[in-house]
Amino acid sequence: MTAPAAGDGRTTVAVGYDGSEPAQAAVRWAAEYAAAGGYRIRVVHAWIWPVFTRKLGPVKGVEGSGLRHAAEVVLAEGLELARAAVAAAPGPSAPGPAATTAPASGPREATAAAPGAAEPDSGVEGFMEAGLPAAVLRDAARNARLLVVSSRGIGGVLGHVAGSVCLDLAGSSPCPLMVIRRPRSPGQAAGPIVVGIDGTDRSSAALAGAARLAGMLGSTLQIVHIDQSGGARDGHGRHGPLRGQELLDHTLEEVRKLAPELSVSGVLREGHTASKELLAAAGDAEVLVIGTHNREGAPGNTVTRILNKARCNVLITR
Repeated sequence: MTAPAAGDGRTTVAVGYDGSEPAQAAVRWAAEYAAAGGYRIRVVHAWIWPVFTRKLGPVKGVEGSGLRHAAEVVLAEGLELARAAVAAAPGPSAPGPAATTAPASGPREATAAAPGAAEPDSGVEGFMEAGLPAAVLRDAARNARLLVVSSRGIGGVLGHVAGSVCLDLAGSSPCPLMVIRRPRSPGQAAGPIVVGIDGTDRSSAALAGAARLAGMLGSTLQIVHIDQSGGARDGHGRHGPLRGQELLDHTLEEVRKLAPELSVSGVLREGHTASKELLAAAGDAEVLVIGTHNREGAPGNTVTRILNKARCNVLITR
């Protein structure tokens, strides 16, 4: 079991912020994760208005007006929220070098954060860039170990449907993607981390990410295998790939050897629809961890269904 390469040597957690309540929950989750691992936080705001208009400056005679100023205020708010959340979170909370803001450069007119947005040794930095949200978030997360975003749904009947930015990033994020759907209350213990396995390299990366996350959050780890073969092996006898209970037992044994400090359990489910079975297994989970078929491109049917229907947070590994 090896850690996903996307997180190796990377010490920054990027999180998208647009001022909404779901984005506030994403910043708080990212802060707790960063505090637990001693990582820095990069609060990212996509400044969308330059895509549609050039009238970005203040209105003559109106103090504190203008689209540029409004965007800087949103980013400054996100930075303050991140600092407060890091200060309140348990864990080592060891920041990296002094926080900075993104320089004004690049083809998308990257802009510096509002004056005073960065504080020495806060472990929090701001990144504001002109462009559409998914593109800006990808840019800001190129050297990150994790990108955290909210799942922006529509109220009422479609309240649990994932937003277009979330689905775009599910297939194109340059690092593992955490989608926040169900934030915890302050002081509430983290629920179990649930991960699906199928014996492929993709599920090995998901398993590594799930084990690391469970250790950081002090959660239990539940490994789920969906047996779609009826217990039969491909190939001949013992030389065929493991499936069913054999695969689950082998995985549990390996995880317990590599991470003896974790409380680990296994669940074998049968069904033809992996997303349905994983969602059922993750009903009370803190995070459901899944892998993707491709590092870039469409997220695939299973990932899309899970993002649209999950009631827990979802980690998509790379």
